Amino acid sequence: MLDIYFRSTNETMTFCDRIVQYGHEVELNWKTNKEWGNQIRIPEDGHSSKQLANAGRAMMEVFIKHREADMVRQTIQQVYYFKDKEEVQRILDLTQAMISDSEGDGGVFPQSVDLRKELLKSFNENVLEEKTIHFDSIVKFRLQNYREALKEVVGLAIDEFKREEDYQSFVQSLREYVAKKKSKFNTVHIIQGNDFKFFKANGKPFSKMEIKMLIQQEPLYIVGLDDNELNLTPLLAMSPEKIIIYGDHPAEPKTLTLINVFQEKVVFKPFSNFPFPNYLRN
Repeated sequence: MLDIYFRSTNETMTFCDRIVQYGHEVELNWKTNKEWGNQIRIPEDGHSSKQLANAGRAMMEVFIKHREADMVRQTIQQVYYFKDKEEVQRILDLTQAMISDSEGDGGVFPQSVDLRKELLKSFNENVLEEKTIHFDSIVKFRLQNYREALKEVVGLAIDEFKREEDYQSFVQSLREYVAKKKSKFNTVHIIQGNDFKFFKANGKPFSKMEIKMLIQQEPLYIVGLDDNELNLTPLLAMSPEKIIIYGDHPAEPKTLTLINVFQEKVVFKPFSNFPFPNYLRN
């Protein structure tokens, strides 16, 4: 027989719901204890080992749904000393996204980090060792290995957050550069690919020599770009009034950067809409 106590009624309901979802017949007795809160009793029977495993798994699901976000936020604030609410929330979102991605393909974290394995192990150990379990006590005192793994995951999320901040600062500097620069072309057409292909308003492609000469005329080093970057740099040198991108991948990274920099000047269209097929074949 196993007794499990939850302070929260919502957590108790989640636990019972998960046990039922696992599809194994189990008798649950739910009582309210004045001192310890909600009591769930799982009687022993011929399937006790399976029931115990399900109980550990269900408690892990309760923790993930009701407690994990608060523990992540606590780690961000108390271990890494972030205080700004917007920054804390963004790091929390990144951490949760990383955890979700890891559950899908397992390739997000280093091999040394297995967050879910550590969490399930902690709950299973308590289910096997104890006849009476207090969920709050496990969360507070028995998740040391999970907490250490979580610190590493939050650290990875903070690294990503800082990269995003650097990226946004870079994009803003490019926006300011574009806003001050006089346009040299009315419309430039672009085709997506490993590298962008640039076309003039009449459909004639820019030659490599033309692009090189345009870049050399601009002091683009002041915004952190050089002559070797041949996707964004040519457009900064051209500074067109309108940019039309043709392709089938609007979320492609360098395309997104281009849209972020030039904003309302950019129009994205399917590759099939490219209006100069003759120049494209040539």
